[in-house]
Amino acid sequence: MHHKPSLAKSPISKSSASSLNTFTGKTPNPEQQRGSVLGFLLLIIIIVGMVILAMYLIKQDRVITAKFEGKRWNIPAKVYSQPLELYQGATLTTKNLDSWLEMLNYKSSSNYDRTGTYNKSSGQYVIHTRGFQYSASDVDPEQVIKIKIQDSKITSIQSTQPSDTGIVRIEPVTIGGIYPDNNEDRIVLPISEIPQPLIDALISTEDRGFYQHKGVSLKGIGRAFYNNLQGGSMQGGSTITQQLVKNFYLSSDRTLKRKANEAVMALLLEMHYSKDEILQTYLNEINLGQNGNRSINGFGLAAQFYFNQPLKELRIDQQALLVGLAKGTSYYNPRRNPERALDRRNTVLANMLATGKIDQETYEEAIAKPLDVVEKPSVGKSRFPDFLDIVKRELQSNYHPEDLKNEGLRVFSTLDPIAQFAADNAVQKQLSVLRKKSSKTKPLQAALLSANPASGELVAAIGSGSEFTGFNRAVDAKRQVGSLLKPFIYMTALESGKYNLASSVNDSPVTLNLSDGSSWTPKNYDGVDHGYVPLTTALAKSYNQAAVNTGVEFGVGTLVNQMHRLGINEKIPTYPSLFLGSVELSPMDMLGMYQVVAAGGFRTPIISIRTVVDDRGSILQRSGFDTKRSVPPDVNYLTNYALQEVVRNGTASSLKSLGSDLNLAGKTGTTNDYRDAWFAGYSGNYVSVVWVGRDDNKPIGLSGGSGALPLWKDFMGRLRLTPVELVQPDSVEWLWLENGTGKLSHESCPGARYLPVLSRSLPEDASDCALELYQQEQSRQQMRWLNDQRKALLNRSRELDSVQEGMPSGASNGENNEGGMGSQNDEGGASNNNNSENSGDTWYDKALEWF
Repeated sequence: MHHKPSLAKSPISKSSASSLNTFTGKTPNPEQQRGSVLGFLLLIIIIVGMVILAMYLIKQDRVITAKFEGKRWNIPAKVYSQPLELYQGATLTTKNLDSWLEMLNYKSSSNYDRTGTYNKSSGQYVIHTRGFQYSASDVDPEQVIKIKIQDSKITSIQSTQPSDTGIVRIEPVTIGGIYPDNNEDRIVLPISEIPQPLIDALISTEDRGFYQHKGVSLKGIGRAFYNNLQGGSMQGGSTITQQLVKNFYLSSDRTLKRKANEAVMALLLEMHYSKDEILQTYLNEINLGQNGNRSINGFGLAAQFYFNQPLKELRIDQQALLVGLAKGTSYYNPRRNPERALDRRNTVLANMLATGKIDQETYEEAIAKPLDVVEKPSVGKSRFPDFLDIVKRELQSNYHPEDLKNEGLRVFSTLDPIAQFAADNAVQKQLSVLRKKSSKTKPLQAALLSANPASGELVAAIGSGSEFTGFNRAVDAKRQVGSLLKPFIYMTALESGKYNLASSVNDSPVTLNLSDGSSWTPKNYDGVDHGYVPLTTALAKSYNQAAVNTGVEFGVGTLVNQMHRLGINEKIPTYPSLFLGSVELSPMDMLGMYQVVAAGGFRTPIISIRTVVDDRGSILQRSGFDTKRSVPPDVNYLTNYALQEVVRNGTASSLKSLGSDLNLAGKTGTTNDYRDAWFAGYSGNYVSVVWVGRDDNKPIGLSGGSGALPLWKDFMGRLRLTPVELVQPDSVEWLWLENGTGKLSHESCPGARYLPVLSRSLPEDASDCALELYQQEQSRQQMRWLNDQRKALLNRSRELDSVQEGMPSGASNGENNEGGMGSQNDEGGASNNNNSENSGDTWYDKALEWF
């Protein structure tokens, strides 16, 4: 008997049931509906999650590539001095060369087998240079040079690299930087310039599996997690790639979100870039110290910060110390915590030994070394802040501020470290002496500037105290300049042709009525009226009344125009007191004015920058000489002579001790109540200005000769000076003049001086003494001429008598009358006529030649 199977007990799938329900017209139950919706939602969630993950990965990938392939860092602009040029015959002392090598932190070594080392013996140097790149097309290779110095000159020079010019350069000194707003500083090095032992030390200590993993080390994370659970020292387990991601892209927050981002970005970074690219970026990114408010980033700068040497010149133990700092720059700071730093360094060395990167002997030698960290780093704080400030001001007029902070520009300045050190030492020494003179001089300050007269290149600058505050007296301090303007009053007088160097000027009392109804009566510093005195004496002795009387003759406006012609761009008040320097100008302004005279009348703007080079080695700026004729050469030549008189016989006569053959020129300056003391002057190769005073503008009781001149003399005495030898223009000639009248004179007359004179303005009068001598000379010449004529006639008569003895008397008489005396008379007449003609046409010229 067969039974019909029961439908309820038949195994039917959900899909079948659904089909059946559809077929039969029945709806699914609620549980079935919910299951279907949840499945669909789960599918949507998975899809959305994958989209979000993809978007997240794409975003992170873009973040990584954008920064890694773009501008990775804000590189500060670095400012350098000029290099030291060595060639046969160049002036150089052993002391100056020693100072330069010391500034560059070269080390004395017997075998000079490494860059940055030298050997010195009996004036002979063997120097292993580091090489230097000035631009893409101007690169000095590393080389060994051998030079011999004798009597402050290079007598021989040899090098291991050829030179077409015969000049070998030692690299410039870094004088400072212009830093980005984040205050990060670094020296970016390619992987090829990183010493291999340092790389070995880093990988042995921080990430031994660096070359095997793909950015994240599961083994390292597990080891660190287990160690932390066991209560051991806290370990991070991060790879070098993860550390780079944390420092380069992320914050240092200890959150799971940040760690997850770090791991993902590390994997992405390894997918895109090679191990060497990642390692190079890490080596330049990592923070290894703090210099004030500025962070020290990268191993290149850290080597300079802790050892004052390039990274490639460090010993293996020094490299290990830097690697050890990666774990904690503050905790292992070798200056504050030397014991911790030593232990950490030795740990790094032990890791290198364990991984076979060094042998036992090298390890033992290295751990026996002291830390050798320098007490004061040469990086960060500028050696020459006042000069650097002037460079920054010049840069800001030509470049956008962001370019200076972020583009890694290299600025090659005009600074000469030898001259700058001379300025530093001279000011420090002389200010110390002056500050002890009285209570008035205790808060004394000074400014000093020096430049090359021909090029206008600034070589040294001092404008602040021991700490730079931003107020640079060399350019910011506007003070009355006093007698420094007097030479330009006399320049105007000489240019007019009414005066020459021997002319008299009036040093009698003078009272001027001013526009406000008051009067002004200037007095000499010595309180004495000197009456009429020679122009050169009035300038050399700095007589006030003579300067005012001469200035009034030509007007205040003429002096103002003269100052503008000499480079002063500021508005100058047209008060009569301007004749005594009652105008506020800076030392830089006065340097510009005196540069013109020192350069033969050519005005070249004072510059502090030679070239600017971008991070690719391209030259963005090259300083060209913007030289213009400012003062006629003949007028300048006479003004120069007058300024040399100040040194020969005037207020700066103490400078003769620097060398009588130097022909130095200059002028002291003193203002009312002895508030400011100045000296401006020049040699053949330096024009320098010194100001001394108080910031509160109170009297100091010092004149230009007692206050500023000692600083100027000390500074210039430390340099190798060349004589002032201006080229004499064709429009200048030398004549004997009567000193005090400017009239023509003679060398045997009392008070006669042999002086340069403008050819277009020769004196027309002669002194009584010279006239008397001239008349006597003319009488003597006339008598000589008459005697010569008498002798000639007598000789001719004797010749005729001899002829007549051998001839008939008639013929003799006829010939005698025709060709004898007649011929003589014709010759004599012709001679007299010619003499008369010459005497009439060129009498003044002949007189000038005689005078």
